[in-house]
Amino acid sequence: MQRPPSTAERRAAFRAILSGAACIHPASVHDPIAGRIAADLGFEAAMFAGSVASLTVLGAPDIIVLTLSEFADQARRICRGGAPPLMVDADHGYGNALNVMRTVQELETAGIAALTIEDTDLPRAHGVAEPGLLSLEAGLGKMRAAVAAREDAGLTVIARTSALNLVNLDEAVRRAKAYATCGADALFFTGVNDWEQLAALQAVANGMPIILGGTPANMAHKARLAAHGVRVALQGHQPFAAAVAAIHATLKALREGTPPAELKGVAPATLMKTVTREADYAAWTRDFL
Repeated sequence: MQRPPSTAERRAAFRAILSGAACIHPASVHDPIAGRIAADLGFEAAMFAGSVASLTVLGAPDIIVLTLSEFADQARRICRGGAPPLMVDADHGYGNALNVMRTVQELETAGIAALTIEDTDLPRAHGVAEPGLLSLEAGLGKMRAAVAAREDAGLTVIARTSALNLVNLDEAVRRAKAYATCGADALFFTGVNDWEQLAALQAVANGMPIILGGTPANMAHKARLAAHGVRVALQGHQPFAAAVAAIHATLKALREGTPPAELKGVAPATLMKTVTREADYAAWTRDFL
């Protein structure tokens, strides 16, 4: 049996990604089994998104109804299960800047390698059709609070802005320039749709590594992304959607009378033994029971 990397080792590995010269795609994971599969397949890092957490824990859409304790508990399970270095989407920090500090403390204890705090004004206020942005001052307050709250300097704190989605490139550039001075370790952008936008953001990032929350097909070029300072580029959260489709198809087939032995797409016993680490538990049983 092989011991999974420690929390310190995983945090160091994530920082090595940010300080390197390549761009990686993290595995989107939602539970311990998914995290282990990502590790077994050699993914350098994993991502646990707020939207996926809401789906996994509550079966609810991504409208900020998940609580911090629910999110942190699931992140802890994924880390404990042996996932690669885990980056989590901590949304708005579950409140104001003081809540952000509590969020960092809880997630740091859970064993994550990195977290993002964003400047979207969440949760949505009464009568507001779409969320907007916090003021720049409030956004900076949250980012600085996140940096101040961590106890382990190895934990990566990432300043995230939705300005390109919600306002325009000029506002995204303004915020990127400000967040590059708040003590965070990386900048996270959503809504980047072309190379010109990315170049403009890189120009004010002060050399900080960039993380993208997805890229369009015309930007699916890891070497070119890396040249623009991108070290992590998300690809979406298809694994959870694929799991939903598989469960739906299997239950539908059973409901319609398909014999269990004739079901398609079921994980073989060898794979189930691998992802549950059955051999490790058998060894521990021999050694300690």
